[in-house]
Amino acid sequence: MQLLKKSSALAIVLTFAFASCGKIEVNESVAQPDTEFELIGVIRTKTLSQTHNDLTVGCEVLDRDYTDYHKYKDYLEELGIHKIRLQAGWAKTEKEKGVYDFAWLDSIIDDAVARGLQPWLETSYGNPIYEGGGTKYLAGGWPVSDEALAAWDNWVRAMAERYKGKVREWEIWNEPDLNAMFYQDRKPLVDLQIRTAEIIKSVDPDARIAAFAWCGWHPDEFTECLSLLKERGKLDLFEWISYHFYHYRPEDMYSQVADMQDSLDKFTSGIVLRQGESGAPSAGHMGGALSEYDWSEISQGKWALRRMISDHGKGIPTTIFCICDMNYTKDKDSIKKKNLKGLLETDADNNIVRKKESFYAVQNLVALWELMDECVPATGIRLETEESHSIYEFKDRKGGKSFAVWMDSRTPDDNVVMNAVNVGVEGFRHPVCVDIRSGNVYKAEIETIDGVTRLKIPMYDSPVFVVEKESINLK
Repeated sequence: MQLLKKSSALAIVLTFAFASCGKIEVNESVAQPDTEFELIGVIRTKTLSQTHNDLTVGCEVLDRDYTDYHKYKDYLEELGIHKIRLQAGWAKTEKEKGVYDFAWLDSIIDDAVARGLQPWLETSYGNPIYEGGGTKYLAGGWPVSDEALAAWDNWVRAMAERYKGKVREWEIWNEPDLNAMFYQDRKPLVDLQIRTAEIIKSVDPDARIAAFAWCGWHPDEFTECLSLLKERGKLDLFEWISYHFYHYRPEDMYSQVADMQDSLDKFTSGIVLRQGESGAPSAGHMGGALSEYDWSEISQGKWALRRMISDHGKGIPTTIFCICDMNYTKDKDSIKKKNLKGLLETDADNNIVRKKESFYAVQNLVALWELMDECVPATGIRLETEESHSIYEFKDRKGGKSFAVWMDSRTPDDNVVMNAVNVGVEGFRHPVCVDIRSGNVYKAEIETIDGVTRLKIPMYDSPVFVVEKESINLK
């Protein structure tokens, strides 16, 4: 009798254990899709040491203490993105004329390099201890007086010497087109770009430098700045020109990007356009760009994925802005409310409260990034829908095929209902559908009729990635 009881108990335990092993553990921190498709797993994310990419995550505003690198640094390894964009903070480093305190920036750059991160350092902003030195704020002017420019030169040279071998990529001045000075005369800005780049190159000839970092698209002023660089024979100082476009529907920015590229091509083929900063907030009506919309963590994550994949599909080096929420209310900057574009939520003291849904969405994308090595024309993929959509086909380094697709007619919303769509496509054997936002992997229904292969896949306004099952790692 006792043996029977023990056997029955063991059977119950084993039954429970097998049932537990068979259960798919979805990420409960992310709103789950509403779909009839069969869930077969969840993708396994990768840490920094497991990934290879040229992505950048924004780590800005440390120069004004709106965030704290040392409170979020561990999350950077977990995210898996290799480059970080920093602002160098002249006013934070030189509070007394001629005296530099680089300790704050050393602690960041040294830690980042030790983790395997690649810092991308921007020489912003001004320094009010010098007359004509500008301010430390977003829309503050750049140095214009002889004394301030000489001090700027000394600071830039000191940084280039200090961080040679640690920082290879540089950028000169964030969003100059937010400054009133920009609309008065472009020549001082161009002069600043040239003198700064020449100082950095004199210290490190291998440095790669981005010019301008535009906030908006200004065709006439853009052409004028390029003309001034060409007249002085200085276009070859620069590897990139950065732009920071913000549109509620992310796909709307690419007509401006195309116009910008056309203008750039008239001057040089040696400078690449780089998407240097862009992201959506996780709640509406707060600080910074795109604030006039009822954003949520769901729509923030959708927006990030749509824009990053679109950039990549168009061959544009891309970033996500930014790692954590920014407490602009700590100072008298041009943004007056907390900026909620972070992948991480912060409190008033810059502590990390938690990961937002967008953190997981971008982390999932990073885990899949190496499967998107080469974008190829998606001419052989036919969606049986009349809805507007974006689609990008990719190949990995082994020749594996995949594509990302989403409905793109409007600004991302909170709807998580996924509808079934038929897709005519060849070349797949065991396709699965990854909802990148949640990380959930669904079985694609496949049929071949009269020699024509058709897939049935789930779709909504967030990217779904269709790929061979063998190409991905499931938890």
